[in-house]
Amino acid sequence: MTTPPALARTAQRTASAAEIDAYRTAVRPGLPPAASRDASPVHTFVLAHTLADKAVRALTAGEESTSVVHLGQDIRLERPVRPREQVTVQLDITGARREARGTRIAVRSRLTGDDGTAFAELTTHALLLGARATEPFGDIPPAAAPGPAGPNGEPATARHTLTEETIRAYAHASGDLNPIHLDAEAARAAGFDTVIAHGMSVVALALEEIADRYADGDITRIHALGGRFSAPVAPGVPLDITLQPDDTRTVVRFTCRTPGGPAVKSGWAHLR
Repeated sequence: MTTPPALARTAQRTASAAEIDAYRTAVRPGLPPAASRDASPVHTFVLAHTLADKAVRALTAGEESTSVVHLGQDIRLERPVRPREQVTVQLDITGARREARGTRIAVRSRLTGDDGTAFAELTTHALLLGARATEPFGDIPPAAAPGPAGPNGEPATARHTLTEETIRAYAHASGDLNPIHLDAEAARAAGFDTVIAHGMSVVALALEEIADRYADGDITRIHALGGRFSAPVAPGVPLDITLQPDDTRTVVRFTCRTPGGPAVKSGWAHLR
């Protein structure tokens, strides 16, 4: 076992009310305007992503033909991101292990507000395709989805179709300008037929559906969520989001599926 290389461990981030609103708008294609202007729970990921991406890519520095695949995401938060607050993002790579296609890693990000109180913790699972330089270390925590609070309630399904325009809008609202989401040639070079949607945009859309249907439009009632990414979503392809609440509407499980199969599986949201 070895320890990870020295990496930038903290960063300062802020989000204006306009940026929070633009993000909510970008993740609601096909839905009416949001009932509130509060931040999506996924905005914590937006603030942590730049630091996490730099740290993850640093693990493959010097290696050729590597790429990063987002495997899964868990988010737990006490409150939403507040407009204009200075957020400190603290990051740790908790573990790495070798797999057949590369190196699997787990990244923990903790967000602290300008009052000094930690308000969100994120666990990101990623696969560094083709990466072999990083020696195994630490632990890869298992996914920890909550059990249902009661018997199943009535399921619901929503259909959406993302377009290149909505994918581009999400890229700019989130700051994730990875070329595979914006440029068809770059996407094909990475092994996709065309540009693909951001995995977290699909999760964020599912959360908007959950808030609208089970929380009277109050996105802040979602205080924990998770999901595993299993396939990309291309523009112009029907995306079916299936929601399964328990009968108390406390835990809502969800899957996101295209005609080619599941895109997000084992999804869940916990409501206050």
